[in-house]
Amino acid sequence: MLLFRGNDWTKSLSPEEKQKVTDHWMAWFRRLTDQGKAIAGNPLEPEGKIVSGKNRVVSDGPFAESKEAIGGYFLLDVETIEEAIAIAQSSPGLAYGGSIEVRPMAGECPLDVRARQLAREEQLATV
Repeated sequence: MLLFRGNDWTKSLSPEEKQKVTDHWMAWFRRLTDQGKAIAGNPLEPEGKIVSGKNRVVSDGPFAESKEAIGGYFLLDVETIEEAIAIAQSSPGLAYGGSIEVRPMAGECPLDVRARQLAREEQLATV
């Protein structure tokens, strides 16, 4: 998965430059989709809500000004993380100060894997 970080890198661009960058992004995504590499992708609204804690507190955020805010994502279908990195390196947004987090998808929930390990260990301890 590619996570596009930072939402403010286009603020210094003219409307014409923003349209040019948007056209490049769309062409890039279409090319990856046509190649079967990108299977989903969407921009995210600049702000949303965060639910946290035992009491499920709802607060505003993440804030668009944050360089850590995720502006969008692509879900890729590639064989290796190196292939995903190469795709990320071809992003038109990097030339304008954007950054991309490349993350592999887990095959299964790590909490479930750990729970099964603990259950096996407990079972062996009682034998």
